[in-house]
Amino acid sequence: MDKSLLNKLNSIEVSLAEVEKQLSEIDISKDQSTYAEMAKKHSDLKEIVTLYAQWKNANTDIEEAKELLEVESDENMKIEFENIIDENKSKRNNLVQKIKISLLPKDPSDDKDVLVEIRPGAGGEEAAIWVGDLYKMYTRFAERKGWKVEPIEITDSDMGGYIKIIFAIKSKGVYSKLKFEAGAHRVQRVPKTESQGRVHTSIATVAVLPEAEEVDIKIDQNDLKVDVYRSSGPGGQSVNTTDSAVRITHIPTGLVVSCQDEKSQLQNKEKAMRILRARLLKAEQDKAAAERAKDRKEQVGSGERSDKIRTYNYKDNRVSDHRINLTLKKLDQVLDGDLEEFVDALVADNEASRLANLED
Repeated sequence: MDKSLLNKLNSIEVSLAEVEKQLSEIDISKDQSTYAEMAKKHSDLKEIVTLYAQWKNANTDIEEAKELLEVESDENMKIEFENIIDENKSKRNNLVQKIKISLLPKDPSDDKDVLVEIRPGAGGEEAAIWVGDLYKMYTRFAERKGWKVEPIEITDSDMGGYIKIIFAIKSKGVYSKLKFEAGAHRVQRVPKTESQGRVHTSIATVAVLPEAEEVDIKIDQNDLKVDVYRSSGPGGQSVNTTDSAVRITHIPTGLVVSCQDEKSQLQNKEKAMRILRARLLKAEQDKAAAERAKDRKEQVGSGERSDKIRTYNYKDNRVSDHRINLTLKKLDQVLDGDLEEFVDALVADNEASRLANLED
């Protein structure tokens, strides 16, 4: 580990001690917001200091084994000490990598819950059916992880598919895991309605938005146009006799959000506002990211990167992620929620890319 990194870690150890002292002096009952902010800072620093302590322990074990190896005459014991040195060198190298990753600037949204929007793209009714399959995949993945899923808006199509599905997934750090699922998901299969047995290609788009709190996004009520209307089902038939459906237009940006799932107009408005806040927050983050990318003369993940991020091929039981060139021959398991390999690989790829950019 180079000297500058060691100095930084020693400084973080001192900062952690200072934060722990400040936490012990805060009256939680009088200043909950400051306590929450300091607790978050403590958690972030503690993670780095713990890794640093493990690195120092590995370093100590190496030095002690080297000293014993120099005076040892028994060949079997020499081999034992050499193994200890090799194992701890490998452990030490892995810890350096983890420490560097932990020091990377964190996405402020990583700890947030998410809103996921799935909509059909090219492919007609088959694409609408594919929307439902992806929804099942993500809800089952969430169940495996112990995350809470909350449906926000589900709009059926005429033939058993979905025009759109919006749902929330709640747990600490969900956005950091799922944000790379955003993009176009392509399916290649024979539709149930296909009499000739031909393979069709259809697309569904997935948007993953960090759920914004009111403190994240300030919305002036004067900037909103709220319309109410009767909710409708497939084919346009009315499913409610009161004006419970809500459409909210954010006038400065032109963003339009609607919700009709609940029987209560108030509940629909609350859900619509959640979606609007999330979209406005994401728009702000995308704008900031685009500015940073412009400064670095890099292309930030927009349409080109997100187009056809993953292909699901039924005939070959194959799922391929085109961004990281990862192909798994277990389509049935992936659609049943076994997404861990893809999610972990995408997170690791992002971390490696950010480290490389940092070191350039």
